[in-house]
Amino acid sequence: MPRILVIDDQNHVRTAIVLALQAKGFDVVGAESGQLGLTKFEQSKFDLVIADLFMPGIDGVTLIKSLRESNPKFPVIAMSGVFLGTSGRTALDHLPNMSDLADVVRLQKPFRPNELLEAVAAALGTQTSPADATPVSHPQTA
Repeated sequence: MPRILVIDDQNHVRTAIVLALQAKGFDVVGAESGQLGLTKFEQSKFDLVIADLFMPGIDGVTLIKSLRESNPKFPVIAMSGVFLGTSGRTALDHLPNMSDLADVVRLQKPFRPNELLEAVAAALGTQTSPADATPVSHPQTA
């Protein structure tokens, strides 16, 4: 089963993701900051990183670029629930415009467990979600 690193500064969000993925059999490690996430990533092997875009210190975009320095196609899911102004758009909507982040799977907060599993399957390139073998629908694109 893939090993996943979840990086989010909000404890309740990070814990919910970790528990949901562990319930499906994934090996999951949590980190409460971008800096701690980078440290854990350097100290161990992971198959996927799920990272919030807005965190104090090292933000999600900087984090993802750092993670991908040695492996430009490393699977990443970027999460955000922060809307930018009154546009109704989030930072996730701008990722496809960044050439080095265009392939990042996007997950809009709040999300349901099945949406999380679909995003994990999409990021890992699998056709079904791990435990229940349901078809994958790829996360929305803007």
